[in-house]
Amino acid sequence: MRTVPPDLAAHLADGITHLCHCWKLVRRDGVTFGFTDHDRDLAFGGVVYAARSGLEAAEATTELGFAVGGGEVAGALISAGLTEDDISSGFYDDASVETWLVNWSNVSERLLLDVGSLGEIRRADGGFIAEVRGLMHRLDEERGRLFRATCAADLGDAKCGVNLASSSYSGNGTVIRTDGALVIAASGIAGGDGFYTTGQLTWTSGANAAIAVEVKVHRAISGTDEFDLWQRAPQPILVGDTFRVTAGCDKTHGTCRKKFKNVVNFRGFPHMPGNDFIIRMPRQGEPGLDGGSFFR
Repeated sequence: MRTVPPDLAAHLADGITHLCHCWKLVRRDGVTFGFTDHDRDLAFGGVVYAARSGLEAAEATTELGFAVGGGEVAGALISAGLTEDDISSGFYDDASVETWLVNWSNVSERLLLDVGSLGEIRRADGGFIAEVRGLMHRLDEERGRLFRATCAADLGDAKCGVNLASSSYSGNGTVIRTDGALVIAASGIAGGDGFYTTGQLTWTSGANAAIAVEVKVHRAISGTDEFDLWQRAPQPILVGDTFRVTAGCDKTHGTCRKKFKNVVNFRGFPHMPGNDFIIRMPRQGEPGLDGGSFFR
């Protein structure tokens, strides 16, 4: 049960109220923004809530039990700090959002309505609508370690141990051909065909500098490396732009052993039978169905 502060409760009981909504948005890199649907800026808790954003509540829902509640906020992509390029680059993915009910005539009278995170962001005609997910959506996320055939670690993290800074698993390139958004070609990058598939490409110069994207497909053809990217670049990719790309991993036991020689850190269970093994029809004489080892 939410407790309304006595001073705000007294204001709500009055015949005339001065209420507005304020939103505090904190990106994963710590950058903080404040927005309000009031007609002038408000400040409390060390944050200035900008009125010029044109932000307003579009929808709100509350659910009982463990159902995911949330809502939506809508606004304009203007000088308040939210830009279409930053949204496209993923800077606001899973940013935390606090929603406040505030007496704009006395900001000390306020109530924290909800705490959530940004989900889907839709953009159109110079504006956006952002989904705000309640805390219960965290229960839908994978937590802890799962028993599965593929590796549970991410390539290069502390559990994996592979040094992606090594020249054996990374390369630097310069764009020599591009469609401007999703496909690029470069030359002089070490590694065979497919070596960087599912890897990460980070721009080191140009209009997209510091933005990272996953590699969909890597092809090495006659000394030229071609990359298909999963996500369109927010700004046009130009010939001469430079990047750094790291090796990809499909998280299988064979790749860990042959490509990275890191099987000692493999965090999967490659000998675990999958659903296909359980539901398929047995065949007489087939190994693995007589109680013995799968690897004989």
